[in-house]
Amino acid sequence: MATSPCSSSGVSSSSSSGLGADAGLEIRTRSVEQTLVPLVSQITTLINHKDKPKRSDKTLQAIQRVGQAVNLAVGRFVTVGEAIANENHELKEEMSVACIEARRAGETIAQLTDVASLDHPESDSHITIFTDKTGVVKAARLLLSSVTKVLVLADRIVIKQIITSRNKVLATMEQLEKVSSFQEFVQIFSQFGNEMVEFAHLTGDRQNDLKDEKKKARMAASRAVLEKCTMMLLTASKTCLRHPDCESARINKDGVFHRMRLALEQVIEIVTDSRPNGENEVAPISIYSGIKEFKNKVEGLRENLYFLSKENLSTMLEVILEHTEDFTDSAYTSHEHREHILELSKQAKMELEQLVSVWMQAQNQKTKDLMEDLEVAILKTCQCMNELKREVHSAATSLAADLLKYHTDHMVLKALKITGVEGNLEAVAEYTCKLSEQKEQLVEMCRLLRHVSGTEPLEITCIHAEDTFQVTGPQIISAAETLALHPSSKIAKENLEVFCEAWESQLSDMSLLLREINDVFEGRRGEKRVYLSLPRPGKHNANLKALKPVKLDTEEQAKIAKLGLELHLLTSDVDSETEKWEDQENEIVQHGQGMSSMAYSMYLFTRGEGLLKTTQDLFHQAEIFATEGTKLASALHALSDQVQDDDKPLLLLEAEKLISMCKQLQITAKASAQGKSATFTKVDACILKTRNVMALLCQLLPLCCKLLRKNKAGNGCLKPAPPWKEDRIRTSTNARTPERRVDTFGIKSLENHVTNMTFLESK
Repeated sequence: MATSPCSSSGVSSSSSSGLGADAGLEIRTRSVEQTLVPLVSQITTLINHKDKPKRSDKTLQAIQRVGQAVNLAVGRFVTVGEAIANENHELKEEMSVACIEARRAGETIAQLTDVASLDHPESDSHITIFTDKTGVVKAARLLLSSVTKVLVLADRIVIKQIITSRNKVLATMEQLEKVSSFQEFVQIFSQFGNEMVEFAHLTGDRQNDLKDEKKKARMAASRAVLEKCTMMLLTASKTCLRHPDCESARINKDGVFHRMRLALEQVIEIVTDSRPNGENEVAPISIYSGIKEFKNKVEGLRENLYFLSKENLSTMLEVILEHTEDFTDSAYTSHEHREHILELSKQAKMELEQLVSVWMQAQNQKTKDLMEDLEVAILKTCQCMNELKREVHSAATSLAADLLKYHTDHMVLKALKITGVEGNLEAVAEYTCKLSEQKEQLVEMCRLLRHVSGTEPLEITCIHAEDTFQVTGPQIISAAETLALHPSSKIAKENLEVFCEAWESQLSDMSLLLREINDVFEGRRGEKRVYLSLPRPGKHNANLKALKPVKLDTEEQAKIAKLGLELHLLTSDVDSETEKWEDQENEIVQHGQGMSSMAYSMYLFTRGEGLLKTTQDLFHQAEIFATEGTKLASALHALSDQVQDDDKPLLLLEAEKLISMCKQLQITAKASAQGKSATFTKVDACILKTRNVMALLCQLLPLCCKLLRKNKAGNGCLKPAPPWKEDRIRTSTNARTPERRVDTFGIKSLENHVTNMTFLESK
């Protein structure tokens, strides 16, 4: 589908001073919004100055300086805008008009604030800010509108770059589909890889820049598909080239290409804010969102008895109860949960009937007794809905926990690999049936979890997970059939491994998703779990001016990409190990999860993504990671005090090894680095040492888990635990308190054009 870059940003709000930009423009990116903030602030200050009878020379000079600063900054901004226009002829006319308007408005403001040299600035003979405040307001409005238009047009260029990059990827994919020799495939795939890297960087910047959390989640899901499918495309294509007459190999390859095209199309839909044929996206309503809206309407009756009809409220409840049928009709919902949901549904209808009865009476006769009865009916209705919400949450999350625990051994995948290598077609067919059953269970799990996810981004993550299981299941089956037909084929074996890894990875992601959904339900946090310990704005920022943060360029990111990928795999391994612990509140598990989360944010840094924006952020995170590792070592020493002599030396040896590695990491993170080369060397060393710590953690966690299980089984490997001391309690409660994720955005997508467009000089 050919897509033209459309407007992606603009202004739709006005300031308290009556300043409003073009109502046809809407800001959709944080970079445009943050670029406008200082300009709006300074102009608002200028217009809202107090009209005092007597004005000091200092006041007049300050007003004049602000006006001149605005004009000079706008002049520099317009110069950059005109340069952009000359480089992009299709936008030249619009950009030129906006630049002319901005320059004219800036000059007008400078003239109206030229008051410092006048003896009587309020004299009618000189038109100034004091005699023509309306003129200043008009000039300010024109300035904001025109500057916003320039930013929007510059942003269109970014959209055009993403579309152009997508078109390159699509064109190369078409070539890859048609190749018939390995040599030709290797050459084209090399080009394809470079184009995918470029597309990943452009879309990653755009994802971080988007204001809409729902769009950000959709973009993240699409980019995740493209990342995983790139490796699938490589092995599936090679398998098809090696076995050109194999139908299952062709089906496997076609599935990958189709999924990548869909993901590319979705990225462009998000970027351009458009859909094929102009249709609107209809998002399925979840039980959580339905209950939230229903309760808001019910509680609104306290303020206004006439703002909605009883039919409207009844319809809303009917929709919610229809969605609960997804639970009651599911073969995987327990009998107990099904009965409770049905009882609560019946009770909700009764409570609403009572509420409507009292509500109608209160409309006719607003007595004190009736209003008290109405309050009771409102409270009982909302309480019933809360209980229903709690019941469906319990049903969905308990099912998910059971399924994820049951499938954690990946026995079906292992059996498919073994029977495929043996060329046992009958056994492969048997296990593909089992995988199909497993797929249906996991798809149903995702559908139920979506109803209770609690936030739109998590809803989208559930939908993405459902799609992944739906698509990956048949792809594993076709890959296994290909291997069974060609049991001696190394590439067919490798291809099956890649698809099985994608399945295992999605199962691992589901464990994290389940934890996030529970966190939202319990009110702990409403965003994805990312452990971050960075200075907050306005706090501990006394030394921030002394720092000179550095970003890695594309070449440097490419150099550490392999190291970052190894770190990513280790975080998955650690997460898998921590999930095996029955006691998730165990101090060792808590520290392990914290370290894994921090290591994951460092992996994202190697990709130019995530919350660690600069090398200084990375070094600070490495220090916190090392501190957490030292705390884990203390917990291991505490465990060794309970272990009998046979197991104690090994545990102490591993603990000392961990302390040594963490100290080395802290020394590296704190060491000074001058210059680009030295900074990159330090980055490389920090990530390498973090990876080594994570590798050790992968060995430590199962060892500790084994010792604790032996103790639980009654083998006596642990001594009785000593009484808890006050300092141990304090350590347990304060050791790891991940902060709620707060996404911070730099001016990313416009940085090539707007970074130096400082509107105002600080005075």
